[in-house]
Amino acid sequence: MAHKQPITGGNSLLKIGRVSSLVDVPIYTLRYWERVLPGILIPLRTRGGQRRYDQETLQVVYRIKELLKEKMYSLAGVRRIMQEEKR
Repeated sequence: MAHKQPITGGNSLLKIGRVSSLVDVPIYTLRYWERVLPGILIPLRTRGGQRRYDQETLQVVYRIKELLKEKMYSLAGVRRIMQEEKR
């Protein structure tokens, strides 16, 4: 799975625990979504491999949650919609 370039710092980047709290989904769910939605949810990585989320990636997480939990789409449906929205 391809990841964005490693990052070195920045004030607007959030750790996975903070994103988990903001979006109200467990950390393991964020990791799962990253694995099953390749090319859609791609957090930045530190040199040590830790995930960091910028505002754009945070919005992707919110959109995935909306489609899954509120609109009741399957993961396949989320993948299709998100790929269409990327175009």
